[in-house]
Amino acid sequence: MAINYVHILQPCLEVLVQDSIWPLNEAKNRFSTVVEAAQKGTPQTVTKHGVPAAVVISTQEYERLHRLQQMQLPAFSDHLLNMPTDDGAFDRAELDLRYVDL
Repeated sequence: MAINYVHILQPCLEVLVQDSIWPLNEAKNRFSTVVEAAQKGTPQTVTKHGVPAAVVISTQEYERLHRLQQMQLPAFSDHLLNMPTDDGAFDRAELDLRYVDL
């Protein structure tokens, strides 16, 4: 299952400084520098044609985000979809109804 971290990483992307944005060629040539900066806690954005294409984060940050993903509660719709359905196996109750004048 692919994990989508876009909504979790968005606040990190908004506070990036210029030193943490790398064009793809430069990131490739200086990958060890990119990794070291990520290990220090600053996410490193790699751009392709000026558009953010990837983010390099530390292993600790990845594990934290992964734990958050695992802890997310299912949506209410998931709860409803997991409820048992009425397959007609139950008999209707025989009740005497009372009539009300309206």
